[in-house]
Amino acid sequence: MRIRPFTLLAVTTALGATWLIAQVTSPEGKKGGIEARLAMALKLYPDSDADKNGTLSIDEAMKYLEAHPELKAVLASKTKSNGPSTGKPGENTTPASAGLPSGPRVFVCAHSFMIFTATMLPKMTEAAGIGYQDAGRQMIGGSRTQQHWDVPDEKNLAKKVLREGGVDVLTLSPHMLLPDEGIDSFTKLGLEKNPNLRVLVQASWPARDGNLTGDFHNAQRNDATVESLRKLHAMQREQWNTKLEAQVNALNAAVGKEAVHIVPVGDAVCALRERVVEGKAPGIAKQADLFRDDLGHPQPALSVLVTYCHFAAIHQRNPAGLPVPEAIKDKPQAAELNALLQQIAWEAVTKYPMSGVKVAATH
Repeated sequence: MRIRPFTLLAVTTALGATWLIAQVTSPEGKKGGIEARLAMALKLYPDSDADKNGTLSIDEAMKYLEAHPELKAVLASKTKSNGPSTGKPGENTTPASAGLPSGPRVFVCAHSFMIFTATMLPKMTEAAGIGYQDAGRQMIGGSRTQQHWDVPDEKNLAKKVLREGGVDVLTLSPHMLLPDEGIDSFTKLGLEKNPNLRVLVQASWPARDGNLTGDFHNAQRNDATVESLRKLHAMQREQWNTKLEAQVNALNAAVGKEAVHIVPVGDAVCALRERVVEGKAPGIAKQADLFRDDLGHPQPALSVLVTYCHFAAIHQRNPAGLPVPEAIKDKPQAAELNALLQQIAWEAVTKYPMSGVKVAATH
């Protein structure tokens, strides 16, 4: 059969942009663009229907793509960036750090669901009495980690600093398509120069609440119930987290140590949204107030929550008691909200074994 990639590429490109399968919080039976594309793909590639039930699932489409490397290569070529946005080492190290005990040198290599941690972590770390050492940052919007790895060496700050042994903690944010070979490549490169390197991989929240139909709007997040949020979260774990966990476990086995951990920010985001539904999130009236667009980029409160998760994973300590960050100081009940964000972040990382954070590490 001659491979015609474009229909499956349309499906998997939609997946890459939005992470999970649709209709979790949509009315039952509603048909959308992704379902039509899957039906068309099934007609073109009948052997992609692994269970032979006459319907092509997203998981089957992804597995079919993985079984045809030539399609995966075409998909990768469609998602190449014009180049990363970078910040030089030390750019976010403020004068206050000079008088504090030094923390690890942190490099943030991210897409837009994580890059804000590069600017929030320094003040948060210093407020905890730790000197923040900024090893640099590199950002490509909507990227897989592999896209960062593929940046030419002359423009690749992440590779440069790792080769110089200038990183103690590397944070990465993969996208939908897993395994993400870039995670393995960066880890092995970094360990060559710094055998004590720790790599923290963010497990993000689902964009568009997993809705791939194209007609999702931020306000629809307000309709999600605790039950539907948990259903969405369970689907995220099944469809994506388990693949990331398998890759990280295999990578740690290959390097002979637990060098790589996962930061479960998706767990924390779901927990916060549940609190909003229950009316237990001070100053946050609606779930849509946590996001600034349909895709799911975070408003300040959500950015702070995600950064607290990274703080806990990097420093192995509870963020409880840290002062209200500048980003949310003007929100109603800011102190109460800040305490809740700290609590949720700490619970998320300590309840998730692959975060590497133990309850005994409480400050």
